[in-house]
Amino acid sequence: MRTTSDQIRHAICFELIGLLIVTPIGAWALDKPFADIGIIGIICATVASGWTYFYNRLFDRVLMKWSGKTNKGLLTRVVHAVCFEAGLLVVLMPIIAVYLEITLLEALMVDLSFTFFYMVYAFVFNWAYDQLVPVEGRSPSG
Repeated sequence: MRTTSDQIRHAICFELIGLLIVTPIGAWALDKPFADIGIIGIICATVASGWTYFYNRLFDRVLMKWSGKTNKGLLTRVVHAVCFEAGLLVVLMPIIAVYLEITLLEALMVDLSFTFFYMVYAFVFNWAYDQLVPVEGRSPSG
């Protein structure tokens, strides 16, 4: 299991590298100023971090109430992920629309693009992080 300091380092590296990648690409793709995309990226990352904490606590409490345990099988993990992303989408879409001065439909497209990017990025980042900073007692490839 990772230490608290390692988890903090992981989260900070994940967010900073993600912003360094998504900001210039987003500015180019949306034809918006670099600073605007950087700021909305920071806002989204901050909201997503808070949402992660809140949502996971709520989900585990509901799961415990319904099933008496917090173990998650494949179906529960799929439901967890879909509901997490849907909730984050609902929270972020109006923020993106207002800040970037775009329609809700355009904000939905931006948000879905960010979601897709971060889904792929999270997979690659977490694999790479586990290779570079393996959990003590576990081999890097496992």
